[in-house]
Amino acid sequence: MSEELNNDVAIDTNAVSKSRLQGAEGVILAIESSCDETSAAVCTNGKILSNFIANQAVHEQYGGVVPELASRAHMQNIVPVVDAALVKANCQLSSIDAIAFTQAPGLIGSLLVGAQFAKSLALALDKPLIAVHHMQAHVLANLINEPRPEFPFLCLTVSGGHTQIVLAKSPLELEVIGETIDDAAGEAFDKTAKLLGLPYPGGPLVDKYAAIGNSTAYKFAEPQIPGLDFSFSGLKTSVLYFLQKETRADALFIQNHLNDLCASIQYTIINILMKKLRKAVLQTGVTGVCIAGGVSANSGLRKALKEAGEKYEWKTFIPAFEYCTDNAAMIAITAHYKYLAGQFAGLDASPSARAEW
Repeated sequence: MSEELNNDVAIDTNAVSKSRLQGAEGVILAIESSCDETSAAVCTNGKILSNFIANQAVHEQYGGVVPELASRAHMQNIVPVVDAALVKANCQLSSIDAIAFTQAPGLIGSLLVGAQFAKSLALALDKPLIAVHHMQAHVLANLINEPRPEFPFLCLTVSGGHTQIVLAKSPLELEVIGETIDDAAGEAFDKTAKLLGLPYPGGPLVDKYAAIGNSTAYKFAEPQIPGLDFSFSGLKTSVLYFLQKETRADALFIQNHLNDLCASIQYTIINILMKKLRKAVLQTGVTGVCIAGGVSANSGLRKALKEAGEKYEWKTFIPAFEYCTDNAAMIAITAHYKYLAGQFAGLDASPSARAEW
């Protein structure tokens, strides 16, 4: 059962007096380590000054992220990444006003590395600590650069482990109004890519080949889930059975039709996402629409949102590519708003692999 994080910790419970914050510039050092990217960012008054990310190529040979290897890589990367972020921002540790870290969700070993580093630094510097929910940060990545959406807005958040529609009423008041009941959209991309024989990570390769394929060449199942929830397990099964049937008749079927297969699979996934998003707009009446998460870097999804905005007269917002995948800048911008609200965490704040908002 998922643990619920407390995002409304009173400032006085953390031995951080209000007088210490008076006159502070709000310089925040943020650390992200939820999966296989080690990232650090510095922001001042909500402006991102630096955002460094260290990727982990070691997982490619295993076809997916190996948690133990990810944790070890985080321990190797975190000091040089934080140092690089501080240098780029021309910032000294002594000028930091708060330390932020990703508390949940993610790989527990990876989260522990970032959390313990942040706690140790906060204790050594006698600075307040800010715990951030990873999926909340993905939504607020849309607030990093201009133009920014006005509240309330809807955000379709799509990543490897999550697919959600979020109603954002304010930076710290976010409501999940729809989510996947099984696989996430990112999983659907990666798992179908694996069926096609593509190396990990397969999602970007599907996007690449789809650009030169026929998106209506093949039709795959679109699960009919009530409300605003999603399901992608049926699509994966539909692709599996189709490929088994075709390759029995032609061993080179996938090789000879890879572009069209990728285009048709991507079209189906995006169609499922966009239908639910439009339904959310009609139900809520909110026409400010954003996307976020790793899959928001997909060129087909970005194009589909732009076209939907023009067709239905939505105000659409798409984050820069560097803020789509896991990064510390989104942790920093979320921490900025929590800093202003005085929402700090104690040193007893525990990382959680599956915590809800």
